Amino acid sequence: MSNFEQGMHKNDANFVPLTPISFLDRIKDVYPDYEALVYKERKYSWRQVYDRCTRFASALTKVGIGKGDVVSIMAANTPEMFEAHYSVPMTGGRREYNQYSPRHKNCCLHPRSQ
Repeated sequence: MSNFEQGMHKNDANFVPLTPISFLDRIKDVYPDYEALVYKERKYSWRQVYDRCTRFASALTKVGIGKGDVVSIMAANTPEMFEAHYSVPMTGGRREYNQYSPRHKNCCLHPRSQ
């Protein structure tokens, strides 16, 4: 046991598990103006990412996505995909990702020939 572990039993004061949603909620308050995401010419702070994710989650809720619903996402590695990692769980839904790789001969967009 290390010196850092002695007498540090888990309790509400020293242990709170982070979920993606609680992480985003905390970091937007702790580091609101730090760069969270840079993609080509676009840059977003943690506050902006949080605001974009809550708007995305709100839009999903308005179209009927809720607790237990599966949301399938097919997207490139863009800010919108990053935001989906947070937005879908905010609705209570589950994410399902379809990886698109044109280099893979059995890519999900092209059914395998029999």
